[in-house]
Amino acid sequence: MPRYDYRKLAPLPDAQKSFDSWLEWLDKQFSNKDARHRSEVVRDVLHDIYLGRPYTAPTAKASLSEQALIHSFDPRNATLEPEYYGDVDAAKYAERKPLIWFWMMYDRSPLGLNHALGYRVRAMLGKHIFKHIGQNVKIFHGVEVSFGYNLTIEDNCTIHKYVLLDDRGELIIHAGSSISDYANVYTHDHDLNDGMIIANHKTEIGPKARITYHATVMSGVNVGEHGLVGALGVATKDVPPYTIVAGIPSKPIKVKTIAPK
Repeated sequence: MPRYDYRKLAPLPDAQKSFDSWLEWLDKQFSNKDARHRSEVVRDVLHDIYLGRPYTAPTAKASLSEQALIHSFDPRNATLEPEYYGDVDAAKYAERKPLIWFWMMYDRSPLGLNHALGYRVRAMLGKHIFKHIGQNVKIFHGVEVSFGYNLTIEDNCTIHKYVLLDDRGELIIHAGSSISDYANVYTHDHDLNDGMIIANHKTEIGPKARITYHATVMSGVNVGEHGLVGALGVATKDVPPYTIVAGIPSKPIKVKTIAPK
C-alpha cells in the first residue's frame, strides 16, 4: 500500500500575520498565572470572538439571554465538572481553569474548526495547562482533559477530535503516539460498591502507540511501544510492545512486524 504523508498548507500572508500576532499576544497574557488576570483576558477575548466587539458589561436593557451569555464568557461565572471532584488540587486547577474554559469555548466558536489556527492555539494553551507538552503536537478540536496538570504529551503526538484525556491520575502519552477520534483514556476508577471511592493510577501510552477509533484505555493500563488498541476495543490490561489488541475486553490478535529503517 502507498504511504501518504501530510501535505504542507498555509493561510494567506495577511491571515498568517494576524494569527501570529494574536497567538503571541495570548501567550504573553496567559504567561501571567494570576487566575483573575487570566479570567478577564478570556472574558474579553471570548466576547470579541462570539459577538465581534470589545467587551462591555451587560446592561439592564439587554435581554436576559444576552446577559447570561455575556456573563458566561467569564470563567468565574462558569463551573466545570473536574472542579467538583474531591481529589482536585484546587490551587493548581484554579490557575488553569480559565484556560481550559477558553479551550472549550474556542473549539465551539466559528474559529474552532480552522486547523491551521487551532493546532497552534491548543499547543500554546498546552504549555500553560499541561505538566508538559512536546514539539510538533497536533490536537484536533473537541479534545477534553480533566485537571490538565497531570498530563504529559511528548513530541510528535497526534490527538484527534473528541478525545477524552482523563488525567485525574498521571497520564503520559509518549513520543510519536496517536489517539484517534472519540477515544477515551482514563487514569481513575470507581469502587464497585461505593462510586464515591476513587482510585487514581498512572496510565501510559507508547511510544509510537495507537489508540484507534472509539477505543478505551482503562485506568492504570500501559500500552507498550508500537502497541495498538483496535476500534471500539477496551484495554483493561497492559498491551505488550508491538501487539495489536481488540475486543471488549481487548485481547491480543496479532504481533506487529516493523520493517527496519
